[in-house]
Amino acid sequence: MKAVLLKGHGGFDQLEYREDVPVPQPGQGAVLVQIGAAGVNNTDINTRTGWYSRAPVPPGVGRNDVEVAGWTGAKQAFPRIQGADGCGRIVAVGSGVTDARIGERVLIEPIIRLHRHKREQVLYFGSECDGAFAEYTCVPSQNAHAISCRLTDAELASFPCSYGAAEHMLERTQVIPGDTVLVTGASGGVGSAAVQLAVRRGARVIAMAAAAKSAGVIALGASRVMARDADLVEDLGRDSVDVVIDVVGGSQFGQFLAVLGRRGRYAVAGAISGPLVDLDLRQLYLKDLRLEGCTVFEPAVFRNLVGYIERGEIRPVVARVFPLGSIIAAQQEFTAKAHVGKIVLQP
Repeated sequence: MKAVLLKGHGGFDQLEYREDVPVPQPGQGAVLVQIGAAGVNNTDINTRTGWYSRAPVPPGVGRNDVEVAGWTGAKQAFPRIQGADGCGRIVAVGSGVTDARIGERVLIEPIIRLHRHKREQVLYFGSECDGAFAEYTCVPSQNAHAISCRLTDAELASFPCSYGAAEHMLERTQVIPGDTVLVTGASGGVGSAAVQLAVRRGARVIAMAAAAKSAGVIALGASRVMARDADLVEDLGRDSVDVVIDVVGGSQFGQFLAVLGRRGRYAVAGAISGPLVDLDLRQLYLKDLRLEGCTVFEPAVFRNLVGYIERGEIRPVVARVFPLGSIIAAQQEFTAKAHVGKIVLQP
C-alpha cells in the first residue's frame, strides 16, 4: 500500500513516501479501514522535529537525538506512520467483530484505550501506533465510529483531532450560554473548531487571528477578531472574559490570565508561540482561577462530536487538499500558517 513513513526525528528528509508498505491485518477486536482522507496536525510536525523533548527546540528546527521523547514522555518508536485524523470505510474485521461492520463509513477516534492487567493504557493514533497517512490502517473496533453524512472524505477528515481537542477544552472549562470566551490561534484547526463549538454552546467568542484571516473567522461565528499581538488588557480590560481557550502560549500568557475574571477558566492544548511562560501566582490564586491542561479527552467527547456532525451543527473548514505523496508540501504550507482551517491529505 501507499504510506508515508517517519524514519526518525529531524527535518523533511525523515519523511519517506512508499508504495510497497504491507497492508496491516486486523487482530482481535480490530477493523481494517481504507483511508479516504487524513488531516495534518501540529502533532505530526512536533513529533518529527522532536519538539516534545523537555529541552525546548526552536520552531522549524529538527533533531536527530534518538533520546528525544514523544508526547507521552516515552521514547518514540520508528518507523511510524503518522496521521491522527482519519476517515474511510471498513473493509475487513478481526476476530470478535461482526462482519456486518464491513462497508461502514467511519470516523476514527484518535484516543485509543487498551485495558491490560486491569490498567488502562492510552495510545494516540499516529503516534504510539500507526495512523492515517496510508491507504489502510487498523484500529480497535470501538475507535471506528460509524457516521452518516453528506460530507466529502476531505471534509470529514478535518474533524477528529482539532474538534476533539476543542470540545475537550470547552467541556473542561464548562462553557455555558452567555460566557465570553477568548480563543487564541483562531484561524488554525483547533482554534477554528473552538470558535464554532463555543458559539454552538451559546457563548460570545472573541477570537485572535491575523488581520488577513479575520473575515474567515467572523464567518465561523466570532463576534470580534483581535490581532495576534494585541494588547489584551488595554483593548479588552482586566477581568473581562470568562474563559480562555489557548493553543498559543508564549509571551502573552500573562495577559490571558489578566483578562480572565474572578473564577475564570483557562484551558490549553498547544503552545505554538512557545511552551515556556511566565506565571504570576498572584493572578492565579487571588482571582481563584482554574487552569486546565487538555490532551486525552473522554469517550463521550468524540461520541458527541459525531452527533454534531451528523446533525449539521458544525461545519468543516478545509483550506487545501494534497495527495499523500505531497506530504512535504502539505507540511510546508501548514507551518507557514497562512491558511484558515485544516490541510488534508488523500491517498
